[in-house]
Amino acid sequence: MNIVLLSPEIPTNTGNIGRLCLATGSQLHLIEPFGFEITDKRLKRAGLDYWQHLDVKYYKCFDDFIQTNHNAQLYLFTAHAKQSLWEIEFQPNDFLIFGKESVGLPKTITEKYPDNCYNIPMFSSNIRSLNLANATAIVIYEGLRQLSMAN
Repeated sequence: MNIVLLSPEIPTNTGNIGRLCLATGSQLHLIEPFGFEITDKRLKRAGLDYWQHLDVKYYKCFDDFIQTNHNAQLYLFTAHAKQSLWEIEFQPNDFLIFGKESVGLPKTITEKYPDNCYNIPMFSSNIRSLNLANATAIVIYEGLRQLSMAN
């Protein structure tokens, strides 16, 4: 599976997600601009010594990502989606797309792909969103759970 981060802002989240990619056999895709330098020590610290083992794909912008992966099955995660994560039937090469920590995915993207937008159910009205690294882990492991049950 593929984890895609659009304009991540917090290096420790990206480092943790890199470690998650290694643990799950997932590909990490990073779309600029970033809120940090890719050489940031916090990124490396969160990814521990695993970052060197990652095969990260980098893109200058979302359009560059789409052009490169034009036949990809995309799932966009946003708290504003009407469809739930539980409705997805995951496949091995799916692309799971997450927005920046402060504002999520831009409306220009979610409006272009409305049928591909999903939320992670939250059961309290006192919370707006989940931490990016936590949200990514929830989604990738649900996908892996489904795929392991299908085999």
